[in-house]
Order: sequence, then structure tokens, then C-alpha cells
Amino acid sequence: MLRHEFRPGKLIAGFFLTLAGIIYAGDAGGAWETPWFAIIPVVTAGLCLAGAVGFLTRSIRRRRGTAGSTPGTSDAPPTEIPG
Repeated sequence: MLRHEFRPGKLIAGFFLTLAGIIYAGDAGGAWETPWFAIIPVVTAGLCLAGAVGFLTRSIRRRRGTAGSTPGTSDAPPTEIPG
């Protein structure tokens, strides 16, 4: 059983930020030469893609009715049933 729900948007954001770190590490190690502005499109594209995937994932889960929370764990106060 999973301990938490799978969030592909966070996975994509982590991948692109790790890629940015690898690019800078390669530059610092002398493996290649990276201009200072090269990371901006990598990080921006990664965050935009992660946001789009997160939005798509949330809309799919809402449509299916699996929001990730169990019934009865809402933050709203309980309502009384008349009768």
C-alpha cells in the first residue's frame, strides 16, 4: 500500500532542478563551459511543465472523485442531520 499519493508534477519539478544542479556542477568541475543565463530556461520550462502536469493530475482526480482525502477528514465543521 502506498504511503502517499503519487504527484507527477513534483517529480518533474525535481527532475528539472536536479538537471540544473548537474549543469552547474559540470561547469564548476571543468567538464564544460556553461553561461550564467543557461539555467533560466531550464528551470522555467521545468516549473511550467510541472505546473501543467500538476493541474492536469488534479483535474483528472477531481473528475474521478478521488481527491486523495478519506471521507470524514474534511476541515469543515460537521453538520447535524435534522430528525
